[in-house]
Amino acid sequence: MNAPEPVLPMVVPAEGLPARVRIHEVGARDGLQNEKATVPTAVKAEFVRRLAGTGLSTIEATSFVHPGWVPQLADAEDLYPAVSGLPVSLPVLVPNERGLDRALALGARRVAVFASATESFARANLNRTVDEALAMFEPVVRRAKAEDVHVRGYLSMCFGDPWEGAVPVPQVVRVCRALLDMGCDELSLGDTIGVATPGHVTALLTALGEADVPVSALAVHFHDTYGQALSNTLAALQRGVTTVDASAGGLGGCPYAKSATGNLATEDLVWMLRGLGIDTGVDLGRLVATSVWMAAHLGRPSPSRTVRALSHQEQ
Repeated sequence: MNAPEPVLPMVVPAEGLPARVRIHEVGARDGLQNEKATVPTAVKAEFVRRLAGTGLSTIEATSFVHPGWVPQLADAEDLYPAVSGLPVSLPVLVPNERGLDRALALGARRVAVFASATESFARANLNRTVDEALAMFEPVVRRAKAEDVHVRGYLSMCFGDPWEGAVPVPQVVRVCRALLDMGCDELSLGDTIGVATPGHVTALLTALGEADVPVSALAVHFHDTYGQALSNTLAALQRGVTTVDASAGGLGGCPYAKSATGNLATEDLVWMLRGLGIDTGVDLGRLVATSVWMAAHLGRPSPSRTVRALSHQEQ
């Protein structure tokens, strides 16, 4: 049973915000990759199908990484064919040319590479320097574009690093510019450990604009470690960003940054955007029901406050 579509929040638009936001749903990949228990492939596939039924248009399906890196996503070859017929975009993560080969063989048309703004995280995540990682991604992006495949560039640690602390804005801008120059269609700015604040978000977006990085190519990816994900998202919307990453039920973290907690919950994001009169195309009742269903499979309640509030109303 779906949670009912709520009468609240009352819609009160604010000036200077976009009319529509595209949510890039990451729960099936970024969320489930951090689960300690193995989630069966059939459950993952059903999760993606239910997410597609909520009106989400972009659902990140899986990652073609070596199973030793992220064992939870070792079933990518089985999962992707099970969901590839859905009428939504299904991006997949490809860390290298081997991952791209695997994704293309299954018909993937949207891929993502995963870079870092800091040397420490590049070492922890990819065992390379920042520039070595960029060099590794260059042939991946070039080949993907030659196949007319859309390429997203994830950039981690844009606002702070657990080993290095503060990350200078020009350092982030340099890597963003490099990813765009090699051919990435879209960049996702990651607050991997959730330390960003709205002024910092505004400063980075301003600097990126000054470096001729078009805001139309940018997405934001906030974690809610310090409860700042929604306020940071609002700051990004005020600067013209219209693509926001979020995870159904607030699932996820980062396996290579132990201080990272859950992603911004998709339901919390939809609640805020609905109140602002911003269209997402998402049925919030169905989305809440989907996260309640997945939480039951994971054996714990969803951390999303909106899920908890609306599912309680249903009882």
